[in-house]
Amino acid sequence: MSHQNPRRKKQKLTPEAQFRSTLDQCSKSKDLSAAISLYESSASPTLTLNNLNSFLYICSEALSCPDNRQPAIDFGFKLFHIHNNENLKPNEATLTAVARLAAANGDGDYAFELAKSVKKYGVSPKLRTFTPALNCFCGAGAADKAYEVEEHVVSVGLQLEEPELAALLKVSVEAGKKDRVYGYLHNLRRIVRGVEESTMSIIESWFGVKKGADMDLVSLDQDQIKEAIVRNGGGWHGLGWLGKGEWVLQRTNVASDGRCCACLEQLVCVDTDRAETDKFAQSIASLAMEREHQSNFKEFQDWLEQHSGYETLVDGANVGLYQQNFAQGGFSIEQLDAIVKEVHSKTQKWPLVVLHNKRVRSLLEDASKRELINDWMDQGVLYGTPYGSNDDWYWLYAAVKLKCLLVTNDEMRDHIFELLGNNFFFRWKERHQVRYTCVKGSLKLIMPPSYSVIIQESEKGSWHIPLAGEISDESVRTWLCAGRSVSHES
Repeated sequence: MSHQNPRRKKQKLTPEAQFRSTLDQCSKSKDLSAAISLYESSASPTLTLNNLNSFLYICSEALSCPDNRQPAIDFGFKLFHIHNNENLKPNEATLTAVARLAAANGDGDYAFELAKSVKKYGVSPKLRTFTPALNCFCGAGAADKAYEVEEHVVSVGLQLEEPELAALLKVSVEAGKKDRVYGYLHNLRRIVRGVEESTMSIIESWFGVKKGADMDLVSLDQDQIKEAIVRNGGGWHGLGWLGKGEWVLQRTNVASDGRCCACLEQLVCVDTDRAETDKFAQSIASLAMEREHQSNFKEFQDWLEQHSGYETLVDGANVGLYQQNFAQGGFSIEQLDAIVKEVHSKTQKWPLVVLHNKRVRSLLEDASKRELINDWMDQGVLYGTPYGSNDDWYWLYAAVKLKCLLVTNDEMRDHIFELLGNNFFFRWKERHQVRYTCVKGSLKLIMPPSYSVIIQESEKGSWHIPLAGEISDESVRTWLCAGRSVSHES
C-alpha cells in the first residue's frame, strides 16, 4: 500500500495566475521596468480591468522618479488607449491614475476631462480624481482654470481638504486675488484646527506682500461687524478685509486665558450657531431612532423635554470605568460620585448621569452602593438607559439638545460618531466637552479651553492662525498673528 506524501506537490499556476502573481510583485515593489517587461513578454496583451489598474498604479507611483517619469507616462497612456473601449469600462481608480499621468505631462485640461468623465461611466467621483488637474493648473499659475475645477468639485458634492485649499490659496496669492485669498482662509477655518507649516508659509507670503496691504477696504460700522460675529458663533465675521496699511506679522503663542502674546488681542471660544446645533441634535435623534428601539429613545426625548434644566451631562460608564480593571468587571462608583460632587460644587446644580440600566441594576444589588443610587434617583441625577441600548446615543443627544457641558474622556471617534460627520462635531466637542484627570488619587475636571484653537478673524481686522500639531500644552503652540498697522476700530 503506497503512502501519500504529506507534502503535496506545489500546484502549477495557470498562465493567467502566474501573470497576476508577477504583476502583484511588480506592484508591491513599484518596479516600472519589470512591469513593462512583463506586459511586453505576455502572449495575451489584453488586460482585465484589475490588471490594467495595477499597471496604471505602478506608472503613477513611478512619476516621483525623474528617470522613470516619461517612460511611465508613455507606457500608462499606451495601455489606457488600447483598453479604453466598450469591453473594458474604466472605474474611478483607472481614471484617477491616468489623470495623474496627464497632469505629470503638463496637460491639466486632459486630466480635468478624465476626472469629469466619471459621470459618463456611472462612477462615484472622489476628490483624488480631481486633485491632479487642480494641482497642475495651480502649479502653472492658471488660476481661472483651477477655480473651474474647484467649482466642479463642489458641484458634485465633494469637499476640498487642506492640500487642495493650500494650492488654490497659493495660486490666488500669486495672482493677487484678494477676495479669493479671503475666501480660502475662511474655508481653511471651517475644515482644520490648525494649518500645516507649508500652508502657513503661503499665508505669510500673502500678508507680507504689497498686494496684501493694498486691499480695498470694506466700509462697515462696528455694530454690523459685532452682529455678524455673534450670529456666526464668535471668532469671525466673514464680511471682508478690515483696517488699512501694512500687515504686522509675528509668530507667537497664546496665553492660557486666550490673550495673544504679540498683539495682546483676546481670542475667543468659538461656539456653533443655534440653527446648526438644533440641526445636529435632530440628526443624532434620527440616527439613534434607526439603531435603537424607537419607543425607548422617543420616551427619553419626551423625558428630556420635561427635564431640560440640566447644565452638565456625565457619561457614567466612561467615568466609572476610568483606570479600572475592565477584565475583572471593575466599576468605581466612588469616581462617579466624586465627579458628580465636583460638578455640583462648580455649578451649584446637579448634573445628569447617563448610565446603562444593566449597570444601575447591579449597583442596586450591592448594599453598600444602594443608598447612593437611590439618592441620585430621588435628586434626578441618574437616567438609566434601557436594556439593549447604546447609552452613547442618549448622553450625546442630551448634551447637544440641552446645549450643555458633557463630562467624558471618550474621544468620540468610533463608528457612531463617524456617522455624524467631522467638522461640526469637532467644533461642538471643543466648546462643550469637559475632560477629567486623576490628581493625587482624586479626579479633577478639565474645563473647555477659554479660547478655540482655530483660525480667528477679529472685529479689528486682525487674523490669528494656529499651526497644526498634537501638543499637550496649548500655551506652547505656535500662532501667526497678522494685524494691520491701522485697525478698523481706529
